Amino acid sequence: MFGFTEEQVSQFGMTVVLGGFMLYMLFIIGELAYKSKAGKTGTFVLFFVLAFGMVGFVAKFIIEKMWGI
Repeated sequence: MFGFTEEQVSQFGMTVVLGGFMLYMLFIIGELAYKSKAGKTGTFVLFFVLAFGMVGFVAKFIIEKMWGI
């Protein structure tokens, strides 16, 4: 595809595109907290619980870069 290998397209999608979706998800969580008038504690709980799944993906990315996998 446009001179890129499948591996390059896959790597771009897994880092840049998925990272962009994660940032968009954080925006959605913030909007949810704002519209529901969750307060400070409620906003913290929303971000902690709903964004906790992203921590594993980010940790995986960091570990791969550190170990050179």
